[in-house]
Amino acid sequence: MFSIDRRFLVNFDWVLLILLVMVCGMALVNLYSATFSLHIGIPLYIKQCYLLLMGGMGIVFVVSFDYKELQLWNYLIYMATIALLALVIFVGDSAKGAQRWINLGFFQLQPSELAKLMIIISLASYYARKEVVDGYRIKDLIVPIILMAIPFTLILIQPDLGTALMLVIIFISMTVFARLHWSSYLVLGVSGMIMVALGWMFVLKPYQKQRVETLLNPAQDASGSGYQILQSKIAVGSGGWFGRGYMEGTQGHLHFLPERHTDFAFAVWSEEWGFSGCLFFLAVYFFMLAWGLHVAMSARDRFGLFLAFGVVALIFWQAVINLLMILGFLPVVGVPLPLFSYGGSSLLTTLLGIGIMMNVRMRRFQSESTLKDSDG
Repeated sequence: MFSIDRRFLVNFDWVLLILLVMVCGMALVNLYSATFSLHIGIPLYIKQCYLLLMGGMGIVFVVSFDYKELQLWNYLIYMATIALLALVIFVGDSAKGAQRWINLGFFQLQPSELAKLMIIISLASYYARKEVVDGYRIKDLIVPIILMAIPFTLILIQPDLGTALMLVIIFISMTVFARLHWSSYLVLGVSGMIMVALGWMFVLKPYQKQRVETLLNPAQDASGSGYQILQSKIAVGSGGWFGRGYMEGTQGHLHFLPERHTDFAFAVWSEEWGFSGCLFFLAVYFFMLAWGLHVAMSARDRFGLFLAFGVVALIFWQAVINLLMILGFLPVVGVPLPLFSYGGSSLLTTLLGIGIMMNVRMRRFQSESTLKDSDG
């Protein structure tokens, strides 16, 4: 099972590691500035260092075995994650009206974050095994839809609309990447519009509808539902070209900006470092994602291709949603900026995903014949 040798170390993805360290370094710098005035026991930036250390150990573990093993463990991983999601409903800890966490004593586990990685592995396994010539038709998508619908429903019950929608986005991204038959686009498009209409009428709760309505006119309730968006836009705009200076931002340090270490962490960075600082961070961040696509396209097999692409899609869409949310172009749905926002399960899930990409990159030279020889 475990197969680290000199060739893997030579082929280790140092580019991805350097980019990851740069992003996490900027995140820690920003987190210190956003939270240094909070007095809540262990400082959050120290906790983030512990989480990064745990994530680093997770990466070492993930790269220590061939990623093809994940295809063999796929069913076990899926069932274990579904069991955790179901367990949350009965014994999960509640906060702010949501029941999403399992208290492990030393760590608050959020299974819905693990579900993102699980759905990537499940869909990658399915599309790798079932390859079609003229594109996937609706009958070919029944299994992937069921695989996505079960965790989607369990997460929606918590309720966690943002994470549930991320499963749908991952499903759409990987399915389109796998190549659909033209008829599938038509059926899925019409079905999607119907589901959106039904969801608005019967599924969304009043406060969730209010978030969408607030997006259209945040000034209508500037001290209530529109407060977060307005304060975030003020923070971003006040940064100017070069920012107010490190630890000199007023919106965050004077506590105008809510959730400044989680959902709105990038608003703190924007205010302190300005447009130039944002441009530098986004250049590093999206080059990391572009390199991830390079890793996917150089994979030795379809499973590695879909694994790496799925991780890139997960990070990309969460980043886009978070940035648009901060700028006031999307409603506040509680989607963090991966690797940048403070958070335990989200950070660890993203780092494990990065580890999977490194695994795919390390073993791109290894042929199937080499695998058989090493197994024998």
